[in-house]
Amino acid sequence: MVVINNAFKVGLFILAWTLTFESQLAGAAEEEVTADQVVTALEGTFGINPGERRNHTKGTCAKGEFTGTSKAAVYSRSALFSGKPVSVIARFSLAGGNPKVPDTTKNARGMALEFALPGGNLQHITMLNTPVFGAIQPRTFLDMLIATKPDPTTGKPDPEKIRAFKATHPDNLAQAGFLDKNNPPRSYATSSYFGIHTFKFINHKNKVTFVRWRFVPQDGEKRLTDDELKSFPANFLEQTLIERTRKGPVRWDMIVSIGEPGDTENNPTIMWPTNRKEFKAGTLTISSAMPQKGAVCEPINFDPLVMSDGIAPTNDPILLFRSPAYAFSFAKRLGGI
Repeated sequence: MVVINNAFKVGLFILAWTLTFESQLAGAAEEEVTADQVVTALEGTFGINPGERRNHTKGTCAKGEFTGTSKAAVYSRSALFSGKPVSVIARFSLAGGNPKVPDTTKNARGMALEFALPGGNLQHITMLNTPVFGAIQPRTFLDMLIATKPDPTTGKPDPEKIRAFKATHPDNLAQAGFLDKNNPPRSYATSSYFGIHTFKFINHKNKVTFVRWRFVPQDGEKRLTDDELKSFPANFLEQTLIERTRKGPVRWDMIVSIGEPGDTENNPTIMWPTNRKEFKAGTLTISSAMPQKGAVCEPINFDPLVMSDGIAPTNDPILLFRSPAYAFSFAKRLGGI
């Protein structure tokens, strides 16, 4: 009972912090979208699962380590790139608030990482397996949730509302097109994951470099065939990852792209040109995986703005909005709501 009460108090504190953060932003733009609106829309579209995440509800925990490279240390003074292994707690997931969504669904997959750095410091990295996001601003994401809310009479979204959404929100088309043209991965271990946003690397001389990153699987990129898409069971991703880690470590290389003048810094719906200078910033090694219930990743709020010295956010509206939205959802599940 004490644990529940303490969690509820923490939840109330986070709610208060979130609302304060939003009130500070409210004067910056008219019709400001709030974390409350987005989380409520997620609940309206997918239903409420008390104590669970409102988005990326279905997931799997994993543990491992990350070792950065000396090349990355040239651009960032973060302890993440010290060259020494740092412990990692990971969570792999499917987009959306349905805990029973089939693993063959053509939606985004997520990889969230918490790095334990010296001195009790943390670094979070949250990624999707799509190279772009489906919204340039929170309003688009909110409108998408509203448009895809199931009709009470049919149990399915209204096709007219979806068509109207697509016609008025071109910033959603790139990610939607990618998901439509590319089948889901055969395993969490055979998918690349993209940071989506632009970040700042800051080195020991305070030089700022704009970067984007992706994690590329050493097992190779492997997707379901059209036949497998029809025949695979509803729940295969978790067990596949658990079995794969039992055979040996699973690894991804962190590949960093360096921005050039004119590259967008604040629009996650646009890819950078493929000819940008790149380097390997480190290797992620996942050594074990397990169901998330009661496991190490379950209670973590993978806030993407939890960053170590040497890595900083840009003014990307989606990136900055994710923090209060995650906090609002986190507070609800801490309170058992």
